[in-house]
Amino acid sequence: MHDQNRAVYVISVAAESARIKPQTLRIYERKGLVDPARTGGGSRRYSQSDIDLLRRIQELTNEGLNLMGVQRVLELETELMAARAETEALREQANRALADTRAAAAEQLRAQRRDLVPLRQDGVLYRD
Repeated sequence: MHDQNRAVYVISVAAESARIKPQTLRIYERKGLVDPARTGGGSRRYSQSDIDLLRRIQELTNEGLNLMGVQRVLELETELMAARAETEALREQANRALADTRAAAAEQLRAQRRDLVPLRQDGVLYRD
């Protein structure tokens, strides 16, 4: 299985994979847009996730955003992903609570039905 976050690519490979120049990659790093791992000797190492991020940055700059705009878009995308994950977790929690409530109501209804006593319904004539 390939680990998306395993930092194995040197700067030249990462830049080539993202179709940018190494100098551009260094600018992105200085601006805080990407934060590669470092070896013990200080060399940069990029993961597949980093390369995907670099491609997203390129996509946004090609659409006309400056690097401050790119940074804000990336922040908002991260917030949106977190909000979606939280919403999904809350939805699952609500669905479990609803299922538990329905099960409890069904059990209560069954218990109430067990308490019912059949009524004899023989006809009775009434005379004055």
